[in-house]
Amino acid sequence: MAEVQSRNDITEEQQAELDQAFERARKALAIVETYDQARVDRLCQAVAWAVANKRTFTRLVAEGIEESGLGDPESRMGKRMKIRGVLRDALRQKSVGVIESIPDKGIVKYGKPVGVIACIVPTTNPDLTPAGNAIYALKARDAVIFSPHPRSKKTSFETVRLMREALEREGAPPDLLQCLTRVNIPMSQALMARADLVIATGGQPMVRAAYSSGTPAYGVGAGNSTMVIDETADLAEAARNTRLSKTSDFGSGCSADGNLIIENSVYDGLLARLQEEGGYLASEEQKAALRRVMWDDEGHRLPGTVAIAPQALARAAGFTIPDDRKFIMVRGDGIGKQHFFSREKLTTLLALYRYEGFEQALDMMRAVYEVGGKGHSCGIYSFDQDHIHRLAMAAPVSRIMVRQPQSKANAGAFNNGMPMTSSLGCGTWGGNIVSENVHLKHYLNTTWVSVPIPEDRPSDAELFGPFYDAALEA
Repeated sequence: MAEVQSRNDITEEQQAELDQAFERARKALAIVETYDQARVDRLCQAVAWAVANKRTFTRLVAEGIEESGLGDPESRMGKRMKIRGVLRDALRQKSVGVIESIPDKGIVKYGKPVGVIACIVPTTNPDLTPAGNAIYALKARDAVIFSPHPRSKKTSFETVRLMREALEREGAPPDLLQCLTRVNIPMSQALMARADLVIATGGQPMVRAAYSSGTPAYGVGAGNSTMVIDETADLAEAARNTRLSKTSDFGSGCSADGNLIIENSVYDGLLARLQEEGGYLASEEQKAALRRVMWDDEGHRLPGTVAIAPQALARAAGFTIPDDRKFIMVRGDGIGKQHFFSREKLTTLLALYRYEGFEQALDMMRAVYEVGGKGHSCGIYSFDQDHIHRLAMAAPVSRIMVRQPQSKANAGAFNNGMPMTSSLGCGTWGGNIVSENVHLKHYLNTTWVSVPIPEDRPSDAELFGPFYDAALEA
């Protein structure tokens, strides 16, 4: 009933825009499906460069921050490297015709388009999300209709406009990429219901709407990134990476460090290093004031302190911090839903916790993810392979970063093997269908062609092992 009501809420103008967008997308699809691999790859390069060159991306970053009021210009500029990473991954894979052959299995796989994709764009990535999705979609010969966040829709529209111009210059149909202009929640819901696939990156209400749209969907789960720092850690490295992760785009990303679980013997040393990196340790009185401006009495995150500089966060709480401070730290007072600082922060603040004995660290980690962020990501600063293995066995997350800045690593980096993306699947833990980074293979349909192979049939004795009883088969 809710979906029906939402469709009824669409105006005639919105319905006309949606109808026209799908008509154009289907015509564009019919053309791009005839392209070979070389031409598809060239289109990916063209649209990527149209957005990711320094001059253009600098302008888009400035426009996005001015329009939304969210984010940090310096660290957001780094996101153009992610576009390069997505392009690298896309160009290194096949998507047209035969994309994989497994001779010993008699299997050959062919790549096919999924069709028209509805892409929901978050307000914090009005430029990166359209660019990354456009590259993978074009590589798969799909069309995309973007639904921008109302708070940053002008920036998303400009990003898509630039990519459309690049397609036109290459003689390809620009309607492979379109951006809605009269967007609101009912229109986004109607878009998702009509598309062939939904890729939803954003808040949990929109992700849930994607899954309830009746269309196959890739969504993302909520984050609450937690890092374990054991006694073998390089404290300088851990502190530096924490600062890089926490301050990226003022902590707006779901991967930004939120909680540090620190071994007792290195706690004071790491705290000193964090302060050298620009951390400000709040007093208990300041911590109480921060709690009041970050959450309401029921624990709902208040929007006014999301993704802002630490100085602005402190002012909102009624105190001041030096201009050279990069983030705020509070001492954790417990883990659980009633302890709000163990929740996702989405700003330039993190909580510090002590542990003694690695099993306690694992227990604290598990408790954090019962509060929120299950399925998303965690990490560890350690050179103890047993600790790394035990965390990997215990953590209910889809990705674990070892000695890396979480928010700059888990969605792919040039010094790790994670697939480049802006959409992080969180598995059934986070209410998602995939527990991996959403990348090219998720934009493709695949046809498996099978030919006969020599018979591969183990005997019953091999299959059933000690349970096999020949007498029962007589």
